[in-house]
Amino acid sequence: MITYHLAIDIGASSGRMILGSMQNGYLSAEEIHRFENLPVIHHGSLCWQTDLIFAEILTGLKKCVNLKKIPQSMGIDTWGVDFTLIDRDDRLIGDCVAYRDQRTHRMDNEVTKLISPEKLYQRTGIQKQLFNSIYQLYSLKLTHPEQLSNAISFLMVPEYLNFLLTGAIKNEYTNATTTGLVNAQSRDWDWELIEQLGFKLSLFGELSLPGTSIGSLRPEIVRQVGFPGEVILPPSHDTASAVLACPLGAEDELYLSSGTWSLMGTELSQANCSEASRRANFTNEGGIEYRYRFLKNIMGLWMIQSLQRELGKNVSFPEIIHLAQEAHGFPSIVNVNQSDFFDPASMMQAIQDDCIRTQQPVPTTPGEIAECIYQSLARSYTQTVREIEQITGRRYSAIHIVGGGSQDEYLNYLTQQATGKKVFAGPIEATAIGNLLAQMIQAGEIASVIEARKIVALSFDIHQI
Repeated sequence: MITYHLAIDIGASSGRMILGSMQNGYLSAEEIHRFENLPVIHHGSLCWQTDLIFAEILTGLKKCVNLKKIPQSMGIDTWGVDFTLIDRDDRLIGDCVAYRDQRTHRMDNEVTKLISPEKLYQRTGIQKQLFNSIYQLYSLKLTHPEQLSNAISFLMVPEYLNFLLTGAIKNEYTNATTTGLVNAQSRDWDWELIEQLGFKLSLFGELSLPGTSIGSLRPEIVRQVGFPGEVILPPSHDTASAVLACPLGAEDELYLSSGTWSLMGTELSQANCSEASRRANFTNEGGIEYRYRFLKNIMGLWMIQSLQRELGKNVSFPEIIHLAQEAHGFPSIVNVNQSDFFDPASMMQAIQDDCIRTQQPVPTTPGEIAECIYQSLARSYTQTVREIEQITGRRYSAIHIVGGGSQDEYLNYLTQQATGKKVFAGPIEATAIGNLLAQMIQAGEIASVIEARKIVALSFDIHQI
């Protein structure tokens, strides 16, 4: 009899639900449900539609029944940093505001009045990004202190969805590290920092590790979906799950989780909270088995996605790639990590303005814009590789590209050419696969992380560029 597990993998633009099972030593993964996930303006802020996300999860669970493939367990992963607040009556306080909202503008300056960037990094090892939860929470403290006052629990997005499924309130380690409030040495909430910032200590619960059982579905959920099930914590930060599924075979191999964001880095046994690391804006996020994901956030395919939205849905991503290839050799390069590209009204205009400012040829066609983006991403990847090698004192021979962006053969080719490293692409659904692997390790079906990565290499199409 086949044992199924269900990965509920929700990204910042879409969600997917994937059933997984081990069959004859291979991991089988089957997508059963996919849905759009886009934030909307509500009460003047950019917010996630958590009620609709949860409704889609229930739809996916019902599909398991229709397929007669009932999962033994399920786990939820999402993007990091965003959170909800719960009151004493288990009700949501306010909205689940999205990280691209403008509420954190200048909040870094406010936090710096209490703790310097240098000391903050020494404590947490987390790169400075204005969307980090620490700045979102401080914005709430200044603009809506009543929300923090009335709250009894702080829950990241997957933790809130787990709560809706089970009624249990649990904080998970890997996602908690994205808040900028976890101490890199103690691997627990930095209670002194939280108190210094004026947040209630009682908001933050014990940090649970991936593999922890949250509990069973609420009776009312069982009645709706048609089966009982256990909810397990995977690495609930999507990048942590993706890195678990990265088929790293040696310590001299880097990973690149490629999607809306590009996350490039290596695994470390100890956090690197050095000043050199801070200045290069690297982060030390938590991973499986307390492995540190030493990585840099790079703007990623968000720029191509934004271009596609401007061109209209009748222009597909393969067509954009073709246009870029036709414009191959267009010379202008932009710094993809600058804030101008975070959420511009027009990505095309933002790139053109930057080229004017830097006195480079200005791209005028969609192909030239796309080529500029692709070449700039490859340049950023190359710089990041050099920084990792300099900071860690190691040389790396290969890059494993996982996630949806691993399908972009043109960007993969440019990455190989620019870095001079061996480049491997796949698996595509790395986040969901990592989610499944964590559940299977917990169930005893897979013995270890090392074995899990070997299974990924055997089970999925991974090819060298």
